[in-house]
Amino acid sequence: MTWPPGDPNQPQGQPYQQPYQQPYQQPYQQSGPPPPPPMPYQQAPYGGDPYAQPYTTPPKKSHKGLIITLVAIGVVLLLGVVAAVFIVAKIAKENVIATDLKVGDCITEVPTSTRVLTLPTVECAKPHGGEVYAVLTMPDGGYPGASVIDEWQNKCPDELQSFSEEAMADDSVGVFVLYPTQETWNQGDRAVTCIATLEPKRAGSLKG
Repeated sequence: MTWPPGDPNQPQGQPYQQPYQQPYQQPYQQSGPPPPPPMPYQQAPYGGDPYAQPYTTPPKKSHKGLIITLVAIGVVLLLGVVAAVFIVAKIAKENVIATDLKVGDCITEVPTSTRVLTLPTVECAKPHGGEVYAVLTMPDGGYPGASVIDEWQNKCPDELQSFSEEAMADDSVGVFVLYPTQETWNQGDRAVTCIATLEPKRAGSLKG
């Protein structure tokens, strides 16, 4: 553009120039995929120290001590069971069913009740309160009644005479008899058991 000749607005001595214009440029575009979105807000570790180490999961506790304790308890219980079985077996061995007594068995105590199921036995070499010296067997059949039972009981003193003459003459030796009741008779009991009682207790057999 030029000014018309003689135009008073035209600057003197200088041709008119367009004001400086920067050429139009497209907005800046980055090549490649767009940048990832900003990370979400993360809280600083407990205590507010931005430089603190990140929190880590504490190590798992070991159960080794608990396992050892359980094993020890199991061993103790096992030993207790073994000891109980041993005690029960020992008691069972030392107690004999009355109908299973045999000549030469010694008992620790003479029973005081009229109904005897078992008796505690002991070696005759140890102090004892009684010794079986005869076992008489009654014949089979129906229950014979009290009078017949008494007749068989009365045979025990003579049996002691045959077992030990010294015992028969000893005032500290008595006689105790186990005999069938109607209930045990129906269960097959036929034994009349003669026991020499000893007061005080003594060691050794009356047989000598």
